Amino acid sequence: MQWIYLSPHLDDVALSCGGLVREQTRAGEPVGIWTICAGDVPDGPLSPFAESLHARWQTGLQALAHRRQEDIAACARLSASYRHFPIPDCIYRRAGSDNSPADDANQSVFLYDTREAIFGPLHPAEAGLARQLAVELSQALPPAAELVCPLTLGGHVDHRLTRLAAEGLGRRLWYYADYPYAMEETDQIAALEASGWQKRLFPVSQAGLEAWQEAVAAHQSQISTFWPDLAAMRLALAAYLDSLGGVPLWRKPIE
Repeated sequence: MQWIYLSPHLDDVALSCGGLVREQTRAGEPVGIWTICAGDVPDGPLSPFAESLHARWQTGLQALAHRRQEDIAACARLSASYRHFPIPDCIYRRAGSDNSPADDANQSVFLYDTREAIFGPLHPAEAGLARQLAVELSQALPPAAELVCPLTLGGHVDHRLTRLAAEGLGRRLWYYADYPYAMEETDQIAALEASGWQKRLFPVSQAGLEAWQEAVAAHQSQISTFWPDLAAMRLALAAYLDSLGGVPLWRKPIE
């Protein structure tokens, strides 16, 4: 069985289900981690919000090149292959870009320039972006691969984009819980299961947990987003796995 995990950003699959990916590759199942928003930082000015994130990440304008290298290292620790799509992270997308058509007067308008904006719906200027992405995915995906996409817990706009595109493919999907947002969205998960979504719990060994922790550690620039240091990250992942008893995936009920 071949698995393809769709990762909105370069760390989401490592964060959410790195231990499961490692168990699958240890079992001889090929796994690919395909990151949707992995494109270069566009030319031109950045919003103050994007600049503040670069400062925290300590990456500067080489942020995406740096993060792609982190992802390659993380995938190696999980024995998974990787693929990077050219869509920029939402913090860089502007009206008038290739992905967000607009007139010349609006070319410098940033579509997602606050924390509140990135945890909201897709901007109307990007109405066609999910359809465009679905076409690219349909051309690249192996027909028999099992496809896994985020549940969009937390509501990040790039997670919404990824799920919309995946659901536009007309394939039966698996869904993973977006960690660490999943820690605060237990009611949403319970509601899914109450409505008939099918849950399968995949066991993760101690070796799988350690590989998971190492994969997340490879995304060094992102650690400060969620934790004060690597030790805190390792403890948090261990506690998360212990609370679940494995890594769950979900499927919608068959209609």
